[in-house]
Amino acid sequence: MPGARASRRVVTRGHVVHRACRFFLRHGTVDMGALAQDLAVSRATLYRVVGSRDALMADVLWDLAEHLLDRARRRRTRAGVDGVLEITRYFVTALRASAPFEAFLRAEPETARRLLTGGCVHRRAVLAQRSILLEAEERDRLWSGSGIDDLAYLYVRVVESALYAELLSSRRPDFALAERTARALLRQTL
Repeated sequence: MPGARASRRVVTRGHVVHRACRFFLRHGTVDMGALAQDLAVSRATLYRVVGSRDALMADVLWDLAEHLLDRARRRRTRAGVDGVLEITRYFVTALRASAPFEAFLRAEPETARRLLTGGCVHRRAVLAQRSILLEAEERDRLWSGSGIDDLAYLYVRVVESALYAELLSSRRPDFALAERTARALLRQTL
């Protein structure tokens, strides 16, 4: 028909992230061409919505991590330092048991290192840890409020050093050492 406009599929960033999470859980990666096809949009539209593959991968990794953290927080049975460590223990165990996450670490180590330890995933992890520390602080008055940001940052770095040991230094993860270090850090006043 003359004058008829081609229909366009409109997708939101949230919808793309949701579908990309599902794709990641099936494949341990996100293939932009396959995702665009799954969403019934062009690759150009997909990139226009998400900006870049790294930006989408960061959102996917954080979305999945946030779900694990929320579950870990709900399962916490202890208070104070032990409760903070209990959340971390559950999170780390669940993350390392994730076959898609392990496949991603093996197949895309450079992308994983860049996104997980130096980008917005890391920044989001620090903010989430800050929130966890503040929850513990409200109950037990453990840390000075002014040093909570530094404590959250250092705590996340300690956990990352074990969680991503193979990516950072080709060492095997030593979760017992990380937990002892994290416990010592939490018991110090900044």
